[in-house]
This record gives sequence, C-alpha cells and structure tokens, in this order.
Amino acid sequence: MKAAETFTLLLGGALAVDDRVRRLVGGSRVIAADGGMVHAEALGVSPEVWVGDFDSTDAALIERFPDIERKSFPPAKNATDGAIATEEAIARGAARIIMAGALQGERTDHGLMNLLLAVRLAEAGYDMVLTSGEEEARPLLPGASEIDMPAGALFSVLGISDLFGLSIENAVYPLDDFEAPFGLPRTVSNKAGNGDGPVRFGLKSGRGIVIFRPHDFSGV
Repeated sequence: MKAAETFTLLLGGALAVDDRVRRLVGGSRVIAADGGMVHAEALGVSPEVWVGDFDSTDAALIERFPDIERKSFPPAKNATDGAIATEEAIARGAARIIMAGALQGERTDHGLMNLLLAVRLAEAGYDMVLTSGEEEARPLLPGASEIDMPAGALFSVLGISDLFGLSIENAVYPLDDFEAPFGLPRTVSNKAGNGDGPVRFGLKSGRGIVIFRPHDFSGV
C-alpha cells in the first residue's frame, strides 16, 4: 500500500458541490461515513469502503451502492462515524484528510467535534481540510502556514486556546505578533487581500481554526 495518500471522507453534514470542491477532492481516495454516502453521486466518486452504524442511512441509499464494501459498527459505540472513517483512512495510509460534509448540518455537536478532531490530528502531523462547499476550515498551529483564498473572501480565526504571536499577511486587516486571549472576537470577519498569493499566517503558541467562505465577498 502506498504511503502519504490523500483521502476524502464523506460525512453527513451539508455539502454544496462546486468546481472548488471537485478540485479539492479530485484524485483522492474516498471513504464514506454512514449517511455521508449521499454525497458520492454529486461528487462523481466511488468510495472504497463505507463505515458507520448506518443509523442515518435508509434502505434506498444502501440499494444504490450494493457493491461498496461496508464495515458496520453498533450504535452504542465510543466514537462518531466521522472518527471511525478517519481511523480507517489513517490505517490505509492517509497523510492528508479532507472531511467533506463536516461543517454544516443538523448536529452542531458533530460539526464542532469534527473541527476539534481535525486540530488534534493536525497536531499529530496530518494535513487536515474540512469543507461544506460554502465554508472551508483548517487547523492553525504554531509555525507558518498559508491558505489559498479568492481575493476578498471572508475569513475568521477562532482560537480554541489563547493565541500568542499571531500574524496575518495579505489580508484587509493584517496582524503582527498579536495576542488573542481565548474567546476574543477581534479575529472574526477579516477578508483575503486583493493582492496575489495566499493569506499567510504565523503563530508562536496556541491552537486555533481558520474558517473561510470562498464565495462570500460581503463586507466585514
């Protein structure tokens, strides 16, 4: 089995499929988690395995994909279906994981848990991306990083701890060596700069999440 693979996980939240999402997912291996299989047809992908307790999957959806290997788990378990799909991807050699359908849906707790899980896995060395099509999210950890966003796209930095030494470049509201105590809203609603190149981030200590809206160019 090849190492350093990119995997897309199809999760049960909302997913607006557009060209940006298709480019993000293109060429990756795919795992579906429970009702997230509903996104397979819109993306034009065929998952190599379908995992979960299948409590949010109706019989009609199962009948549409009779040839996909299924791994069933009891509803009374100690992990979400998304976490199970993540473990399956790692076992198959994932280095980069795209969680599609991870952010918006009926369950706020699942969406938040996906974000926290992504941060934990990023700390373990995995490259993590979450998307609903309307929004994308990436963990923010100490060091330098950059994210390609359309010029003028709305984005926020949410600290899940105190953030020290936060810098943001190529943005309408840049920051340099900024301290953001946990819960401070100062880093909400920024916009990608109009210049060429990605938005660049630096962080000395702490951990957070960058959430951006690639099709939202509204005012701040």
